[in-house]
Amino acid sequence: MSRTPPPLNGLRAFEAAARHLSFTRAADELNVTPAAVGQQVRNLEDILGVPLFRRLTRALMLTEEGQLLLPHLIDGFDKIEAGVKRLKAESGSGELTVSAAPSFAAKWLVRRLPRFQARHPDIRIRIDPTLNIVDFARENVDIAIRFGLGDYPGMRVDRLMTEHISPVCSPKLLEGDTPIKTPHDLADHRLIHVDWGLTDMSQPDWAMWLMTAGAPEVDAGRGPVFTTEVLAIEAAIESHGVALINRAIVLEDVAAGRLVWPFELTLSTDFGFFVVCPEQTAEMRKNAVFRDWLLEESRTDALPEP
Repeated sequence: MSRTPPPLNGLRAFEAAARHLSFTRAADELNVTPAAVGQQVRNLEDILGVPLFRRLTRALMLTEEGQLLLPHLIDGFDKIEAGVKRLKAESGSGELTVSAAPSFAAKWLVRRLPRFQARHPDIRIRIDPTLNIVDFARENVDIAIRFGLGDYPGMRVDRLMTEHISPVCSPKLLEGDTPIKTPHDLADHRLIHVDWGLTDMSQPDWAMWLMTAGAPEVDAGRGPVFTTEVLAIEAAIESHGVALINRAIVLEDVAAGRLVWPFELTLSTDFGFFVVCPEQTAEMRKNAVFRDWLLEESRTDALPEP
């Protein structure tokens, strides 16, 4: 069955003018003149044989016919936009936006990205470092790397790495007048803390680690507090104290000799980093190849777990 819809330009002009109730604002949106918008709307009204607007002296109001038509056009244009986005995503190339915790992005992801780019030069990566939970329905994000327990309903979820917490410090703190040799020696050094601000998660802290290590006499509450893990890591690199950090985040720093693990004792938790993506877009090429690459990288980290 053939279709003979009214001119698309007229429908688009009416939809924009109806949303704004203004030819001027509609013209700004469509990058045309108000006169052009008005003429396209009048042509549409002539074709449909009904008035769509009541043109008042200082206002624009929808007629009953305009009110009936508007929601259908909004829905139609939304579907067109969604289809175009889907087509671009299915092509497998273009831009891939990844949301990740700042510490994970800076200390783990960024240093490995050149390997992905060498393998997939057609995919342009955009990294959004944030601790905020991504709303895939409203934000332009393809994949999120989230820290938590992996409970994300309606999402394709893959565990990237499990959390293993260990003290970490500069090699310089293993020497000097008060070298760190046993957990009891931490009484002579600043303890660096990370405040994740996760009120609904019980994260390992210095009190837990010291109790497990048999050094409860060490004051677990003293020392500076950072709200981002990457700053705590930098403080440890600069010999400002000993930080309690996820081992996976500092693998590169340990391999380069900037940091060391002074003790073997590690606290493992059910928490971890997860690759999260909406089910309906999980198998799009750019999403699938990036997810597979992340999982591959996590399996081939240079340093073994303790």
